[in-house]
Amino acid sequence: MVIAGDESKPADTEPAGLRYQQLGNMLRASIANHEFAPGGAIPPERMLAERYGVSRVTVRRAVDELVSEGLLVRRHGAGTFVVDRVEKQFAKLSSFSEDMISRGRVPSSRWLDRIESFVTPDESLSLGLSPGSRIYRFARLRCADGIAMAIERSTIASYALTDPDAVVDSLYAALDKTGHRPVRALQKLRAILVDAESAAIMDIEPGAPGLLIERRGFLADGRIVEMTESLYRGDAYDFIAELVEG
Repeated sequence: MVIAGDESKPADTEPAGLRYQQLGNMLRASIANHEFAPGGAIPPERMLAERYGVSRVTVRRAVDELVSEGLLVRRHGAGTFVVDRVEKQFAKLSSFSEDMISRGRVPSSRWLDRIESFVTPDESLSLGLSPGSRIYRFARLRCADGIAMAIERSTIASYALTDPDAVVDSLYAALDKTGHRPVRALQKLRAILVDAESAAIMDIEPGAPGLLIERRGFLADGRIVEMTESLYRGDAYDFIAELVEG
């Protein structure tokens, strides 16, 4: 049974399970056809309940399901938004800024840390530097179209840059200017739960799924010039890789 005059609406006289499933399908369709724009807010529960002729409990249950599927995300004090997912070619050596620009996005960053320091014993071995050698440490919140996507922490051998302030937007662009841009890299990806501190920086729920990427960037002569750890939001970023036979 449906509400008279609008057969697209789930009727509140039908079983609760069927109502929220019907509403969930309608919301998925609205997302798919961009009635709810990627990255944009969906109407509040009250408006959705009035629009579809169902209770707010039904709306909340349907929205909860889409949040669990990664189609929607709740933001404290702001509302519920359509997830705007970004795909990253895992096999392509490129910077965050280059990735975003190639997809028509506007990259931006907020500096969390940018300092000159000294290598730890482990970093000395990894980077092939003498104990006490200088390095640069960078930590940034990386955004696309103003939406937080990742926290990126990089350690760079000091010979590769003139000073920490040489990095403005793109780390790889700054390394390219000095002839020390990596020509190849090794990357390791693993799924983690986002800790409370990182979640607060990215404005997501603590314990939300995340993707941690560990990268080691090599120069043509085999030296490691870059060590980067990037924590990506699992609800907004997809990594893809092309596989070929042989």
